[in-house]
Amino acid sequence: MKTIFVNEKEQKRDWFVIDAAGKPLGRVAAKAASIVRGKEKPTYTPNQEMGDYVVIINADKVAVTGGKEQKKIYYKYTTGYVGSLKAHTFEKLIEKHPEDPIRLAVKGMLPNGRLGRVLMDNVKIYAGPEHPHAAQNPKAVEL
Repeated sequence: MKTIFVNEKEQKRDWFVIDAAGKPLGRVAAKAASIVRGKEKPTYTPNQEMGDYVVIINADKVAVTGGKEQKKIYYKYTTGYVGSLKAHTFEKLIEKHPEDPIRLAVKGMLPNGRLGRVLMDNVKIYAGPEHPHAAQNPKAVEL
């Protein structure tokens, strides 16, 4: 028997929508990363972009447990400047940029390098319940 390799251009790509309202941040990010990576398909190949597109809505209503609203800190370095460390709690970050906690969580679950950056383009995150991808008929994903 021969192994069948599917070309990236021949791969059928679907669209999925995940409603993050009231769901734990890590579970939403893990499910999104798995779908974008293509691990739920029989044609999964670790070195190719074989996954589907994911639309995450209600990113501003994602839940964290254990008091992480005040305890979880996101660090950012502005290189080349003195005192370059910037720190934001989960509360402050979700007020200012409601998509960033999910974006950073999914990014951390994808591979580092070129493939991870390309896969991150297939994740669309929106703070509210509306999204402009209704024409693709995304399927709802339950967590």
